[in-house]
Amino acid sequence: MKRNILITGGAGFIGCHVVKLFVEKYPDYNIINLDCLTYAGNLENLRAIESSPNYIFEKVNLLDVSELEAVFAKHAVTDVIHLAAESHVDRSITDPLAFVKTNVIGTVNLLNVAKDYWGDLENHLFYHISTDEVYGSLEDGGFFTETTPYDPQSPYSASKASSDHFVRAYANTYKMKTVITNCSNNYGPNQFPEKLIPLCIHNIKNNKPLPVYGKGENIRDWLYVVDHARAIDLVFHEGRAGETYNIGGFNEWKNIDIVQLLCQKMDAKLGRASGTSEKLITYVKDRAGHDHRYAIDASKIQKELGWEPSLQFEEGIEKTIDWYLENEDWLNNVTSGNYQKYYEEHYGG
Repeated sequence: MKRNILITGGAGFIGCHVVKLFVEKYPDYNIINLDCLTYAGNLENLRAIESSPNYIFEKVNLLDVSELEAVFAKHAVTDVIHLAAESHVDRSITDPLAFVKTNVIGTVNLLNVAKDYWGDLENHLFYHISTDEVYGSLEDGGFFTETTPYDPQSPYSASKASSDHFVRAYANTYKMKTVITNCSNNYGPNQFPEKLIPLCIHNIKNNKPLPVYGKGENIRDWLYVVDHARAIDLVFHEGRAGETYNIGGFNEWKNIDIVQLLCQKMDAKLGRASGTSEKLITYVKDRAGHDHRYAIDASKIQKELGWEPSLQFEEGIEKTIDWYLENEDWLNNVTSGNYQKYYEEHYGG
């Protein structure tokens, strides 16, 4: 059966890397990128493959059920890789309902449309991408595993936990073939600059303050986005239906250590005296409900599917910094709010 794979959120940070990988690696698949192009969706991320014969873009909101149904019928969708989500914790604190609408109701809409269109669910896969934040906060010892009880602490993580539960419920109730992955913090090219690493790169370059929550001692596990896309490819093709796989970078860093590393590397690349950029570090009031530590045990995907990160963190950070310094136009378009111009110019508004 020819595969017509619907990838939601394909113009976003992680999604664009998944779309590019699938379009280039699987020329016999049709890849339908469905994205509503909110502030974090940018079709310039996909310029390299937008003319590929097996790539299609559809501007659709997950809350529009009739449009979703039309896309499934028009492209005879066989499988779904669901990445579309509101993902920034700070935004979820100020506007939790937006996260409920997109992450919970949007996911249920997609599940319903897929279930009804496919009918016979045996030969179709609904792959849901989630986050390690659904597990809550770790103390200094231990790791999240696939059996760690859910304990979401923010509106964002609560919305993602809810969507995970709905995917599992549809697998149980309707016998839908599903798989879920929960990943650690991603970094790399094309990330919207409200997140820590691209924000610091942008602000260091422009001599702006580097805001650090609390004392900067919160710990995160970091995963290079291209390695995450490789993992998604493996799970889609070889993962066992009904299973959950955790995807992590085996790479824990305190936030303040990340910021200081970025300062050191940026000073060297920009020809500044060592220590110049560290003076920009500004400690700000801690985020409400800020989880102390996330760390993933990714041994299951490593043992079952042979996946492991390809890059050491410092190598990945070098690649990431170089990409942002070499793509100033992309960064300027995103930070100025001009990210939708590309869509209007290339797709007619």
